[in-house]
Amino acid sequence: MSIFTRKSTAAAGHTAAPTTAVLDFDPATAAAADITGDYTVDPTHSRIGFSTRHAMVTTVRGSFGEFEGTAHLDVAEPARSSVQLKIAVASINTGQEQRDAHLRTGDFFEVEKYPEIRFTSTAVEQLDADLYSVTGDLTVKDVTRPVTVEFSLIGSSKDPFGNLRVGFEGAATINRKDWGLTYNAALETGGVLISDRIKLEFDVSAIATPAA
Repeated sequence: MSIFTRKSTAAAGHTAAPTTAVLDFDPATAAAADITGDYTVDPTHSRIGFSTRHAMVTTVRGSFGEFEGTAHLDVAEPARSSVQLKIAVASINTGQEQRDAHLRTGDFFEVEKYPEIRFTSTAVEQLDADLYSVTGDLTVKDVTRPVTVEFSLIGSSKDPFGNLRVGFEGAATINRKDWGLTYNAALETGGVLISDRIKLEFDVSAIATPAA
């Protein structure tokens, strides 16, 4: 999967030829043919992030530093799979302290009153060989609404400590107003300061729970 592409074209009169550099991850592995079982999300090697348009001209990205989750995977009957996730909202990080402090206030998440974001799956459907649709209840502040996230199974491996790991990547786009996050400001040139549409991003590494 290409994550960075850079093209440079020499200006007139220069001898440097156009170049294209592409950096790729190493191929994923598949250590286990059947990954059925119970798993715990490894927050040290996972990321729950988001991105949104700011001032109608750029994208601001952020993530949550503290979260925990569990999953049950059933390869033979994917509908029996399930996911639970809890996020500590105060751990939000967009790389700018003043903005993060504002996001914690009543204008947005009101973290002192609503310290957690929760997701509990209600349905799992296999769409393709390694593609799954996970629908669940997303609770932000005091509002619970359904969200569907498409997850790709990236691979499985045995780490140096003997743990079976599986990796998933997923994304979904939601409208923050559906969860009461309505703060905004109008721009003099038209449009608003913050987009209503938020892209949620999941890069998950989960460790299998040893059988009893």
